[in-house]
Amino acid sequence: MKGTDETPRLPSAKVTRTVPFELAPDAGMRAALADSMGILGIKKLTFTGEIGPDGNKDLVLNGHLGATVVQSCVVTLEPVTTRIDEPVARRYVAGYEMPEDAEVEMPEDESVEALPVEIDLAAVMAEALALNLPAWPRADGVAPVEIAVTEPGKVPMTDDDTKPFAALKSLKDKLGQTPDE
Repeated sequence: MKGTDETPRLPSAKVTRTVPFELAPDAGMRAALADSMGILGIKKLTFTGEIGPDGNKDLVLNGHLGATVVQSCVVTLEPVTTRIDEPVARRYVAGYEMPEDAEVEMPEDESVEALPVEIDLAAVMAEALALNLPAWPRADGVAPVEIAVTEPGKVPMTDDDTKPFAALKSLKDKLGQTPDE
């Protein structure tokens, strides 16, 4: 499974013992993955681990994602290189059904999924990478930027205005009272 063009899949019904895996996509696969994620590049990417039985019908995947990614700085658009080293865990449960309601509460264990016919290791790797990308990459030395947008002639809302007791403080300030009064 190392650097091949085939999508690594593991038939879940055939896993009766622990099976190790290692994915190390080649440069073309990393470029395609970076393009699909809207990032500048993926310099290195490995996904290693094992899949094994968990009880009679369920499976567990324990792995490690290692990647070096390049994204645009959210302020300057300069390239920002980030190293990602994260554990990856999935539990594939036979008979698990995903809720289909419009509004669903998050389960306590986010690693639980329905047991598929095949486990697509490349898809698990891509999902883990996407979930671990920095949301707001910044180049070294770039300070956070505050943006305030409002209608002309009005005072923009600040972070302090959104705090629970900001309205009470504002009212107290308007009344000119001190806390001891």
